[in-house]
Amino acid sequence: MDDLDLLDWRERVARLHLSDLDLTGFRTARDELFRTHPCSPLPPADRAGFTGLRWYPPDPGAVVEAPLRPASGALGINTGGPDGVVRYRRVAVAETPWGPLTLWWIEAYGGGLFLPVRDATCGAGSYGGGRYLTDTVKGTFGRGLTVLPGGRVRLDANYLYNPSCAYDDRWACPLAPPENRVDVPIRAGELAYH
Repeated sequence: MDDLDLLDWRERVARLHLSDLDLTGFRTARDELFRTHPCSPLPPADRAGFTGLRWYPPDPGAVVEAPLRPASGALGINTGGPDGVVRYRRVAVAETPWGPLTLWWIEAYGGGLFLPVRDATCGAGSYGGGRYLTDTVKGTFGRGLTVLPGGRVRLDANYLYNPSCAYDDRWACPLAPPENRVDVPIRAGELAYH
């Protein structure tokens, strides 16, 4: 994997998230990207036999609109890897049916909106460390989280996805902080890889 491959991976991820594919088409295209791209988070030995990621069935009830309330303060999350402690600033809190979820701004070069979630399915169907609804630094625009007028967001949990560390230990990922852990199961989005 080299820097130009990584650039291509990020561009393809962004284009996929901004495409007009429906949920099924999106999942199929994501599987193909995971199977074929040199920067796939899948271990190289797993790619040849890879038949696709596992997902909960599509659920229209997993699409919600939530009001936002202001939030302030910062948090450092230790990635456990070469990035060390990554700083995040609270942007707002979405009052969702699952519980309040903080939207974070990554305080690094370029910044980006980040919404990690850990729900009651984590470790019992979905990845134990939690999943992401958006990480715009990685190009995941417009599917899981859409900002709406009037201080609201649209969240589509059908697009919850695993962080790279869910597939291979060579990756280090920031996981959901305690305030983004909800006690209810969100049976939507990606299931555990193994």
